[in-house]
Amino acid sequence: MLSYQHAFHAGNLADVQKHALLAWVLDYLTAKDKPLTYIETHAGRGLYRLGSAEALKTGEAAQGILRVSDWFAEGHPYRDRLDETAAMFGDDAYPGSPLIAALGLRETDSLHLAELHPQEHAALETAMAGWGAHIRREDGFDMALAITPPTPRRGLMLVDPPYEVKADYDRIPRVLAQVARKWNVGNLMLWYPILRDGPHLPMLRALQAQFPDALRHEVAFPPAREGHRMTGSGLFVVNPPWGMAEEAARLSRLFAGLTPPRS
Repeated sequence: MLSYQHAFHAGNLADVQKHALLAWVLDYLTAKDKPLTYIETHAGRGLYRLGSAEALKTGEAAQGILRVSDWFAEGHPYRDRLDETAAMFGDDAYPGSPLIAALGLRETDSLHLAELHPQEHAALETAMAGWGAHIRREDGFDMALAITPPTPRRGLMLVDPPYEVKADYDRIPRVLAQVARKWNVGNLMLWYPILRDGPHLPMLRALQAQFPDALRHEVAFPPAREGHRMTGSGLFVVNPPWGMAEEAARLSRLFAGLTPPRS
C-alpha cells in the first residue's frame, strides 16, 4: 500500500489529457474577478523531472508530452504552465497538477493539497514552498469532506487517486455525492485510468446515475510499451464550466490522430 509514485508516469498521455483540461478550466475560472478555492485530494510531489531515471525507465513522457507538445500553441493555458515551469526549474521540469494550479491562481485564491505517501508529501512541501498552499499529509477523501464547502465557495476540486487501493472505485461515488451535497456550486473533476479489464466501469455507472448532467471525457491512446495495461484515460466533471465540452472535443480530435509509439 502507498507504493505508487507518479515520477514513473509524469508527462504521459493521461497527464496530457488531465493537465491540459485542468489548466483550461483554471484559466476560465480566474478570468472572472472573484476569488476561488482549489482542492486536490491526491497531489503527488508537484514537480517532476522528465530526465529522471524513473521517467526514462518507463518511457511514458517520451510517448506523452515530449511527443505531442506541439498540440498546444503559445497562449494555451497548458502551454503557458509548461513554459513557466521550464523557465523556473529547467528544461526537463514538468509541473504536476498542484504546480499547474499554483501558477494559474491569484493571491486572492486558496490552494488546498493532500498527499498521504510520506516521500511524496515531503517532495510536495519542497516543490510548493512559497506558494501559500495548505498542505496536509492525510487521506485526500477525508480532507475533501472536512473542508467543503470551502471559503471561498467558488472553485474546483481535482480527485486524482492512483487507484492502487481497489476500494477507491467503490468509495469515489459516495465521496463525490457527499461533497456535491455540501458544495453544490463546486466544479468537481475526477480522473480515472482506462485499463484493459475495465475496473472503472461500475464506478462510472454509479456516478452517471448520481450526476446525469456531468461531462464525461475519455481519450484512447496506444500503450506506452508492450504489456502496458492502460489504453486511455478519462475525466468525469460535475458542474463543468461553459465551453469545457468544446475544449475537450478539440483534445479528442488530437488524440484520435495518434499512431502507435515508434520502437
